[in-house]
Amino acid sequence: MTGTARGDHTLPSAAMISTSRVVPAAFALALLACSSSSDDTSPGGSGAPGGRTYASAPAMTIDAAKTYTATMVTAKGTIELSLDAKAAPKTVNNFVFLARDHYYDGLTFHRVEPGFVIQGGDPEGTGKGGPGYTIPDEASGLPHVDGALAMAKSSAPNSAGSQFYITLAPQPGLDEGYTVFGAVTAGKDVVAKIARGDTITSVTIVER
Repeated sequence: MTGTARGDHTLPSAAMISTSRVVPAAFALALLACSSSSDDTSPGGSGAPGGRTYASAPAMTIDAAKTYTATMVTAKGTIELSLDAKAAPKTVNNFVFLARDHYYDGLTFHRVEPGFVIQGGDPEGTGKGGPGYTIPDEASGLPHVDGALAMAKSSAPNSAGSQFYITLAPQPGLDEGYTVFGAVTAGKDVVAKIARGDTITSVTIVER
């Protein structure tokens, strides 16, 4: 478990992904989100809808030997996601915890970049919010394919919290810096329709 972070957690804008890989400058916006912008990290503090932040990252409760999927209902339709608990157990555990606690219910996609990513999971809707804690980066080995699900973070290591993004096209330039922990299995047409400000109605986890 790592500590609370503040500031912009931004996915490298295309041109900022790395000095050795150049991405179109049009995508150079701060996409990643900061893991937390609140100083109150106790349960019931400010942050998510209902004023929830947490004192620490969740304990490991998932079973990496099992299969996890997420059904994300949005204002534009339903997105089905596979979660790879073997490749990124800590990240999947965090996402499952937040989803089961209804943390994402009512939040929005605060950033949408055509051809790049859609990003959500920020209780502030600014790219600076989070759950009050951060989680470690994981080298999952999963690539940023079209429809990849990954954690947004700041430029600092181990700074992801609740914000996630879904790629709208392959983004190999992000592979070395961000943890991919799942992928869209159905509803890519819905992902393509998401606009800035669209609401996440619910995220339901199924364990098999």
